Amino acid sequence: MPAELTSVKNPLLKDVRRAIARGGLTSDGCCIAETFHLLEEAIRSECAIQTVIASESVRATVERRVGGLRNLNIIRVPDTLYAEISATESGQGVMALVKPPAWQLDQLVRGNPLLVILDGIQDPGNAGAIVRAAEAFGASGVIFAKGSVSPYNPKAIRASAGSLFRVPLVAALDPSLAIAAVSQRKIELYAAMPRAPISLSDADLSRKCAFVIGSEGRGVSALWSDSAQGLRIPTSEVESLNAAVAAGILLYESWRQRTRAA
Repeated sequence: MPAELTSVKNPLLKDVRRAIARGGLTSDGCCIAETFHLLEEAIRSECAIQTVIASESVRATVERRVGGLRNLNIIRVPDTLYAEISATESGQGVMALVKPPAWQLDQLVRGNPLLVILDGIQDPGNAGAIVRAAEAFGASGVIFAKGSVSPYNPKAIRASAGSLFRVPLVAALDPSLAIAAVSQRKIELYAAMPRAPISLSDADLSRKCAFVIGSEGRGVSALWSDSAQGLRIPTSEVESLNAAVAAGILLYESWRQRTRAA
């Protein structure tokens, strides 16, 4: 029978609430994966799941879905208590505390890398959607440059639909270190900019390349634009695109060129 917690003052539940409020990891390095889909994605990705917190009304369903996992700690809480700690207004009553994979920068730039670099992206929904697009189109990794939202923000995890458990990524990386790593490995660095001189249709993206996606408000910062070639996505009427949409288009075109050349 799963253990039961009944007080929001319980140390574990307080830790979970703090992680959700901060938009990051728990004190022992777990991310909050809320919904049945994310629980299943964490299992499919073979991530270490420390604890599953289930509301009383879905406890039996949770037990059926994770019944084959050994040494999994399941904690049940009253529905009203779950609602107090949930990161969503209409949660499904289940959240997993998942140890995300640890990646090193070298792992993102091996072979014929295709990178996405987030420069000051603050919206966790955009960040998660970019990671999802990165997995869909075969990117070698995503760099969250210092000043961007945490990839382990619960909203970013939900928007990634589980891709954050699989896509190699490095968080809070100093931009100068990222620029040096890209330059050292002779990776073409492109900054997505609406008035850039190079059109997407003219760029050779079958080679080693990295795309810098700027923040929703100010775009690509000077440090990155000074180190990169400007690349624009041709549009009709609309000048600029949502950050996640722009990243998806760039990644798709790179994937298209690479698969055609293979």
